[in-house]
Amino acid sequence: MPVNSSTAASLDDAADLLADVLEPEPFVLAGYSFGARVALHFALRHQGRLTGLVLLGASRGIKDEVEREERRRRDEALADRIELIGTDAFLDEWLAQPMFATLPSDPLERAARSSDPSGLANSLRRAGTGTQAWLEPRLSSINVATLAIAGGLDRKFLVEADAIARSVAKGRHVVIPGAQHAAHLERPDDVARHVLDFIARR
Repeated sequence: MPVNSSTAASLDDAADLLADVLEPEPFVLAGYSFGARVALHFALRHQGRLTGLVLLGASRGIKDEVEREERRRRDEALADRIELIGTDAFLDEWLAQPMFATLPSDPLERAARSSDPSGLANSLRRAGTGTQAWLEPRLSSINVATLAIAGGLDRKFLVEADAIARSVAKGRHVVIPGAQHAAHLERPDDVARHVLDFIARR
């Protein structure tokens, strides 16, 4: 299956697509936010391919089924809005959230984001947090070294990073002081130092 920005895939499907295109040799897999959720699913389905797992801004999903369904409805509404107003206007609204308040302005980073509204909408509909199963009961099956990172100001994901690190067999939790959700863009040197140290130990 050709993979591009318009590919419509669930989190499990995305993990399997990654397994199809990545090299067969064992590797460290890293992901941020949506990518971290994909990486978690990859580890649950293909952990024999991994020597390590790095998660920044990851989520186990939503435990409460009513809250999960409400989030799915919000994701669907957001997908509709992306298709209505386009990616540029959507990014303006998305980055205005408090979780990105300390994110420095970087035109090159913004230009690298997907400009395909259908692709972004499909991602929310098929792989948004509202569609994600609650992963906590399955995390103990992950027996690969895992580094869970969160920005020190990103309260929700601080809880998630700590919980993930405690739930997997070989987890460690790292906090990036003064950073919100996009810690790799706000404090790139600090994040890189922790990731490189983690990789060097594999």
